[in-house]
Amino acid sequence: MAQAELTVTVQGTPNPNAAKFTLNRSLPDQGGRSYFGVGETGDDALAARLFDVEGVRALFMVDNFITVTKVDEVRWDDLVEPIEAAIREVLEETGA
Repeated sequence: MAQAELTVTVQGTPNPNAAKFTLNRSLPDQGGRSYFGVGETGDDALAARLFDVEGVRALFMVDNFITVTKVDEVRWDDLVEPIEAAIREVLEETGA
């Protein structure tokens, strides 16, 4: 049975430099995890790909959402689309 098309909803958080990206499916099960740089991602392909997006500073990933923290100098308007594209790319590639 095919999975439903992936949807990503973006919400602000109390921190203006963080946004919550909620998916309509669970992330690959690695439990809750936080990363503060690409060197910490190990074999987490999604986290590594998200750090490829210029301006991403930190990630918190659990269940069906990813909280992305950005650097001050970059605007959300410039980040949302590349972050969503990265999420789709990796989850479609891995079949998650």
